[in-house]
Amino acid sequence: MALCRGLSLLAIHIALLASLCSAADLFVYFDFEVSYITASPLGVPQQVIAINGKFPGPTINVTTNNNVVVNVRNKLDESLLIHWSGIQQRRSSWQDGLLGTNCPIPPKWNWTYQFQVKDQVGSFFYFPSLHFQRASGGFGGFIINNRAIIPIPFDTPDGDITILIGDWYTRNHTALRKTLDAGKGLGMPDGVLINGKGPYQYNTTLVPDGIDYETIEVHPGKTYRIRVHNVGISTSLNFRIQNHNLLLAETEGSYTVQQNYTSLDIHVGQSYSFLVTMDQNASTDYYIVASARFVNESQWKRVTGVAILHYTNSKGKARGPLPEGPNDEFDKTFSMNQARSIRWNVSASGARPNPQGSFRYGSINVTEVYVLRNKPPEMIDGKRRATLSGISFVNPSTPIRLADWFKVKGAYKLDFPTKPVTGPPRMETSVINGTYRGFMEVILQNNDTKMHAYHMSGYAFFVVGMDYGEWTDNSRGTYNKWDGIARTTTQVYPGAWTAILVSLDNVGIWNLRTENLDSWYLGQETYVRVVNPEATNKTEFPIPDNALFCGQKTSLRQPQLLVID
Repeated sequence: MALCRGLSLLAIHIALLASLCSAADLFVYFDFEVSYITASPLGVPQQVIAINGKFPGPTINVTTNNNVVVNVRNKLDESLLIHWSGIQQRRSSWQDGLLGTNCPIPPKWNWTYQFQVKDQVGSFFYFPSLHFQRASGGFGGFIINNRAIIPIPFDTPDGDITILIGDWYTRNHTALRKTLDAGKGLGMPDGVLINGKGPYQYNTTLVPDGIDYETIEVHPGKTYRIRVHNVGISTSLNFRIQNHNLLLAETEGSYTVQQNYTSLDIHVGQSYSFLVTMDQNASTDYYIVASARFVNESQWKRVTGVAILHYTNSKGKARGPLPEGPNDEFDKTFSMNQARSIRWNVSASGARPNPQGSFRYGSINVTEVYVLRNKPPEMIDGKRRATLSGISFVNPSTPIRLADWFKVKGAYKLDFPTKPVTGPPRMETSVINGTYRGFMEVILQNNDTKMHAYHMSGYAFFVVGMDYGEWTDNSRGTYNKWDGIARTTTQVYPGAWTAILVSLDNVGIWNLRTENLDSWYLGQETYVRVVNPEATNKTEFPIPDNALFCGQKTSLRQPQLLVID
């Protein structure tokens, strides 16, 4: 549980940060003990990654501008980093928890993350970013509440509920990793979990006896804010609650134009907030469903998560067939049109008093354009790899940010191409050279046969367009330059493109990747390097006092007492 304490109690690396924060910006503390436990979410005992003995991990609940301090004790048998997906880490990519910015936390070590959730609100999540570990758990929700002086654009809900959905295998992450290393695909998942639990037995053929399922208790007539995160591996999921409308209110830190949906496609890495009013009779409980999308649904029926919405005055169990999802298995038009309908609420205040729409992104001149094209995995130097624009990223032994700080030569190349390369694909540590205070246009062209979602650390970008076919310069004529949603993870449909705009006002090294965990593991990522040529602490914090060292700077590593049970 978090404790708010005086500034003087923080021992590590606090003095500089405290001097740059308002006295009202509280420090909020968490302890994470990351370890293996045995669980059976789909009825098969397996090793999962727990935080403080819980799977999934606890929800972090903080307020705009709080300073968050998380002490992580790594009790796994391999190195670890925690990534705070969607947290922008203003001026501090040192805290992002990815190999491009951080040396890993060795087994039996502890390390303290410390960052401010500066000028952010909304629904996010965290997860372990190394070694395919997210496939075994270690994830949890991350809520940033508005400050009391900033109104939210809807009545205060009667409750707040976090729901984590995701595809799941009964093989743990090390077995899945070995499959990928052997040049094979992962195959169909074994199921979908909802808050770390398997499906309610809605069908005795598809769901065996003895599965522990999630039950969410609600009060009749009340309205709840339900935050849904797809923390899975590679499967897009359609989310719905039987007989209840989902009033979309926020996605990944941006308040949306409020619209009702009977169901919504949530792609890997994405987060949404819905306002759901419990306005149905209580003759029975109701199904909560997360089912696989864009697959052969007749073969993937088992890849369905089912939880129970239980009114306190319910008179019976849920029964009958599940509520139907979209009936467009081979037609993606419905889903794309649904995605296009998600708009920015330009009149609502976000983390600051001014309306979100006061940032008129559509009138800013673009300074740099990158077309990033993916393809199905291919062989490079005898290995099955995934690429962006013909380059499969290789993580350096010395993280990029660390290499920059110590002026280590040869750790990476600042030469990522603006357009897909011709010729054979290659494996390189190639990085995008972003211009500080520039305005970048990125076109994500998905020439793979499966859905992808792409995430960029350090920023919220504007999703201004998407369509099927190959992007051309003429595609800009279809862009939404007024109320395109600002978010951190966007879907790109197979055989289609998505265009985003991002204001490069946050100095650091920022990851740009597919959220599909298998393709990410195989190299489908890069980093955007944004440097202030004036090199001032006002735009980036210096290296943390407790920084870990590796690669060419391993000699600077200080010994640490091992974690004691």
